[in-house]
Amino acid sequence: MSAVATTRLPPVLPAKKKELLAEPAFSTGTPSAVPLSLLLDSVRQGVLVIDAQACIHYANAASHRLLKLDQGVLNAFPDCDLSVILENLLMDQMPVQLELRVPLKQQQEDRVYEVRLSPLPTDPDLFEMLVDDITQERLAEQIRKDFVTNASHELRTPLSLISGYIETLQGGLIKGTVSMQRCLDVMEKHSKRMMRIIEDMLTISRLENGDAQLRYESFPVRGCVEDALEHLTPLIELRQPKVELDFPDNGGFLNGDRFYWDQIFSNLIENALKENQRPGLCLRISGQWTDDSCVLTIEDDGVGIQPDDVPFVFKRFFRCAKHHSKEVKGTGLGLSIVKRAVEAHGGSIRLHSEPGKRTAFLITVPR
Repeated sequence: MSAVATTRLPPVLPAKKKELLAEPAFSTGTPSAVPLSLLLDSVRQGVLVIDAQACIHYANAASHRLLKLDQGVLNAFPDCDLSVILENLLMDQMPVQLELRVPLKQQQEDRVYEVRLSPLPTDPDLFEMLVDDITQERLAEQIRKDFVTNASHELRTPLSLISGYIETLQGGLIKGTVSMQRCLDVMEKHSKRMMRIIEDMLTISRLENGDAQLRYESFPVRGCVEDALEHLTPLIELRQPKVELDFPDNGGFLNGDRFYWDQIFSNLIENALKENQRPGLCLRISGQWTDDSCVLTIEDDGVGIQPDDVPFVFKRFFRCAKHHSKEVKGTGLGLSIVKRAVEAHGGSIRLHSEPGKRTAFLITVPR
């Protein structure tokens, strides 16, 4: 954790210490006047006035929402020696900017705050403290970095294989029709894998950036599921699952973009078949309609998902089932696409799993 010197910040409360809470209003020259505290309570930033001992002389409403101030400012940032920073600030009288991380219990992500401290020009013994919650910005930045890193890693392997075979062919080391065909088959396989990764990345990018123009139409969900099963015929013939469809007599109509629903069902069904390699898997796909919503369930009686993996299954490039990761091939983007496509339709998806017994994905969408 480091403090970065910045330019002098404008004072928040241009008042003397005794008058901080007593200043009646901020006047614009008009007959009406707006209380200063009301103005400060309306801003998104946390605004505090503290002294060198970290005693709070003023805190706006946002400060209480962002921080736990009932135990004082020092305890609000347990991993930062704020008292030392305030002592240095008292001597140097120079503004500082900090990025402070606050660990939260039973939370996946810590909270990250940008804190700016500056002495009040009217009273050098007091400091203004501006607090911004930048957790989402830092999380988005980390996701982008991880995405680039993982995508580069996923593309490097097939590219290296294809490049290696090209060099071998150019060197004339492969002779004979059988060897040549085997070489071409491997190159075709990995080129298709690269295309799948790129297509999946573009789909996620469109969904996340709001660039996906959903073309709404009414379509039978059962027919959409049957199309996905037909698309996966080679894998179904290999795994020989028992597939059960449970839908209303009319097929169960849904209003949405069928292109993305084709991807949703294809990814969920393909995921179930790839993760369960034993033949005879029971795969059940059903839909229930109410006046307000539709609940779609894709359930299997396979190996299940370990509890430690459940919170991460919708993360990009995450793969479960480490015990057969070499045999199970995929981009690691399928479930991420599913989640974002469902959310683009105003719905939500949940996962229920019992290791060794069942895995069920429940999709709820408004009618």
